[in-house]
Amino acid sequence: MVRLPSISARTYRRITLATLVAVAVIVVTGAAVRLTGSGLGCSDWPACTDNQLVSVTGYHQQIEQINRLFTGLVSVAVIGAVLGSVARFPRRRDLIWWSLGLVAGMVGQIVLGGITVLFDLWPPLVMGHFVLSAILIWNAVVLHDRAGHGEGPGVLSAPVRARTLGRVMVGLAAAVLVTGTVVTGTGPHGGDENVARLPFIVEDVARIHSLTAWAFLVVTIAFAWLIYRQSATPQARGRVRWLILVIVAQGALGYTQYVLGVPPGLVALHVAGSVAVWVTTLVTYLGLFSFPAEDAVEVGGSDIDENVTASAQ
Repeated sequence: MVRLPSISARTYRRITLATLVAVAVIVVTGAAVRLTGSGLGCSDWPACTDNQLVSVTGYHQQIEQINRLFTGLVSVAVIGAVLGSVARFPRRRDLIWWSLGLVAGMVGQIVLGGITVLFDLWPPLVMGHFVLSAILIWNAVVLHDRAGHGEGPGVLSAPVRARTLGRVMVGLAAAVLVTGTVVTGTGPHGGDENVARLPFIVEDVARIHSLTAWAFLVVTIAFAWLIYRQSATPQARGRVRWLILVIVAQGALGYTQYVLGVPPGLVALHVAGSVAVWVTTLVTYLGLFSFPAEDAVEVGGSDIDENVTASAQ
């Protein structure tokens, strides 16, 4: 039997960070495929065409093949997270299970991506593909967070009302992502000029998406007010400040792209911004919790405690 070399907790956390970045970037590269009209550059799956496993004869095929190649690299990163959870010393069962969650998510992404191509980029499938990506990012964020602290229950370091409001905040962030996919499924960038679109009026779904985003911002501001008023940890305060800044920047970008007729470049930035908002929201919520110094991770020469994920409590 092959024995994996042991790795430190610090090294494993770096692996989980690299995996999180890869999982986030694949969302943006997938959007690039759609925005360049290359969604059907490869008409088949898993091969590019009926008689070619790989084909880069055309521009759209090249874009799609690069995206598929990057999907393979993300899969390697996910496998690294799994192997790292087994090789990590001390070994933690919770990290192994969360890393296996990434495997399940990647398999789902690959299969759903193939079905999406076979069904000619049917909008609900494209929307589901993005939602599954958001779930995969959530899994990666939780894994990275848990890798930074000891195993065991977390302790709420903020008022109970802040936790409740934080859950509402995360739920609204998810709603913003979902309504954004509806706008995408209705708008002009479907991945191919002949792809069917959702039977809605773009202005109407964009308005719903905007109202959801405003509700998200209002709840986040209320959450920030509660955090500052109740003397929460500096970590929680810092994270919620960043979250508000990211939301405002993303909102400004969204209105700008809408006014300018949704140019592909700004849409790509907006997709990247949606990932940033989602990750920052999750990290902000996780910042409400602390943990005992059971399995502290050495950072910069000293052992420090980090936050625990509430979803595992």
